[in-house]
Amino acid sequence: MLAEDSVLLREGLAGLLHRCGHQVVAAVGDAVALVSAVEAHTPDVIVTDVRMPPGFQDEGLHAAVRMRERTPALPVLVLSQYVQRKYASDLLDSGDGTGVGYLLKDRVGQVEDFVDALHDVADGGTVVDPEVVRQLLRRRRDPLERLTPREREVLALIAEGRSNGSIARELVVSEAAVGKHISGIFTKLDLPPADETHRRVLAVLAYLRT
Repeated sequence: MLAEDSVLLREGLAGLLHRCGHQVVAAVGDAVALVSAVEAHTPDVIVTDVRMPPGFQDEGLHAAVRMRERTPALPVLVLSQYVQRKYASDLLDSGDGTGVGYLLKDRVGQVEDFVDALHDVADGGTVVDPEVVRQLLRRRRDPLERLTPREREVLALIAEGRSNGSIARELVVSEAAVGKHISGIFTKLDLPPADETHRRVLAVLAYLRT
């Protein structure tokens, strides 16, 4: 079963799996449809994106985790656009700990690796993208070590309660440049796309802890 909001990628995956001898019993575009389709078809393995409608945050992942709570051995292979340690941890901790996989979407382009990973997950194995493993191993006590000096300056000003415009005037840069730095801060602090105000608060908390 496939769950992917991008029609191109969804159809591409369906075609790829069909050529590899698999039957795609359903291909859906949102998390609600995923849950309904699983109940209707009882698939051998699920391949789902993390971010899906309606909120385009982590609906696909949450749906997978909920389904594995009900059916602990349900095999699920999650695809993600980028590395998020929390997403990987939530998935690996779900169900009975078997039959789970977390791959970056770039890995799909390496067809043999992707199909091998799918087989491993369907057989009850655990598959984690090598890049996710590298980032997990590189985890540091001080998350701010990953920030550039300029990003640290921007974060310090955010902690003072400054707006983007105020930060831009203080550093004599454009607001667009400030926005780019803030985006970099969110990425390096592993704060997934969500409500911006909420992420600013989390970033400030990380700053204050160090």
